[in-house]
Amino acid sequence: MPGSEPPLIGVSTYLEASVRWGVWDQPAALLPAGYHRLVQRAGGVAVLLPPDAAPAAATAVLARLDGLVIAGGPDVDPARYGAPRDPRTGPPAPERDAWELALIDAALARRMPLLGVCRGMQLLNVALGGTLHQHVDGHTGPPGVFAEHEVTPVAGTLLADALPNPIRVPAYHHQAVAGLGSGLIASAHAPDGMIEAVELPAADGFALAVQWHPEAGHDISVTHALITAARTP
Repeated sequence: MPGSEPPLIGVSTYLEASVRWGVWDQPAALLPAGYHRLVQRAGGVAVLLPPDAAPAAATAVLARLDGLVIAGGPDVDPARYGAPRDPRTGPPAPERDAWELALIDAALARRMPLLGVCRGMQLLNVALGGTLHQHVDGHTGPPGVFAEHEVTPVAGTLLADALPNPIRVPAYHHQAVAGLGSGLIASAHAPDGMIEAVELPAADGFALAVQWHPEAGHDISVTHALITAARTP
């Protein structure tokens, strides 16, 4: 599919048991508008991918797309990386965990351009056998308010190609990468040393994930890099 047409970029979504709009209160698949707008601003066409009851459908879905974004959201179930649940870890989202892990596995198998955002970075790490810190301080604002801090890219990485200089980014997370998954390298750090981006070597295709929330900021460099990779035959 890559070529002159804008690439089709799938974006994973939430699945909520109860959402109210107008007179309705029903289960809903939803996503903050910043995500699809970010893809559009970077030159892609956004396609929302709600959790599927059959994770095996991920392979068929990705066959119709050019790239994938795993969006931010709830905490990854610590059972997925063999850890006991910390009391500060949020409730599990089993349908979303299963679906997004299937999407990640299928994307990596196809060498499809992949961008993870916040939870998406954590889940990519878990998919490759890594672990998470279940609670860290200082990387979130008050409820519903993004914090801001600087991240510094690691020279020679895909991220540094997209963001050659330190940049201030919006952040909202209380979990973070601990042990790196197989093949992943850290490609950015916060001032406190926390890993702020991970990626696979360029020889393995474009697989990059960031801990911050580009959809809540103004810089589209990382997403533009995804779109560029998705356009490449």
